[in-house]
Amino acid sequence: MNETAPTTLLLVDDEATLREPLAEYLTGQGFDVREAESAAAARSLLGSETPDLVLLDIMMPGEDGLSLCRHLVEARKLPVILLTAKGEAMDRIIGLEIGADDYVTKPFEPRELVARIRSVLRRADRAPEGPAEELAYRFEGWTLDPLKRRLTDPDGTLVPISTAEFRMLRAFCDHPRRVLDRDQLLDMVQGREAHLFDRAVDNQVSRLRRKIEADTKDPQLIQTVRGGGYRFAADVTRVAPDDT
Repeated sequence: MNETAPTTLLLVDDEATLREPLAEYLTGQGFDVREAESAAAARSLLGSETPDLVLLDIMMPGEDGLSLCRHLVEARKLPVILLTAKGEAMDRIIGLEIGADDYVTKPFEPRELVARIRSVLRRADRAPEGPAEELAYRFEGWTLDPLKRRLTDPDGTLVPISTAEFRMLRAFCDHPRRVLDRDQLLDMVQGREAHLFDRAVDNQVSRLRRKIEADTKDPQLIQTVRGGGYRFAADVTRVAPDDT
């Protein structure tokens, strides 16, 4: 991100009565705001510009926000904050599971949204602290490459992994053999604490188990701690990516 240029936001919402005044407010806060009234308009704009962060309404006519969110996260690697209605709890869960960074519920306080934008941008723009950040994780023959976001099994076979699954597995690898409760995991994966989304954590753990456990009914790597959360029961070492 260019420190001398204003941060560019893409605001995608079909409600002009919300989008236009919000864009004006965010511009007043120092952001360079682009507007799109639909997913199609957003994709068209993304053909010529790359924003620093996307504010994305879930419920829109045509292609919905969740479909666009998946594209933004997986194909474009862009930070996304979802704009959701109170009754869209399941959609929020799905959005977080596919890799959205945060959400705000309408109606929201614009100052809170600005705080969340800046928090997500800080996490997205965080520079590596040293060589260790470039090292891959190895556990029980498995290798997770954080630079390429690639998971390989003990036979060297590439195992497809979603953005949300990658974040969850990396959180476990960063804290091996330590009990992590759902709030801690959610904070590590999504950058926020929210009891509402305990289920999102459980769903992601279930998906990870299907990929790295020999027997999901008797998991040996990601163990459930009754009343406590989960523990990654493996020794983790850091290795150079070229050695994986």
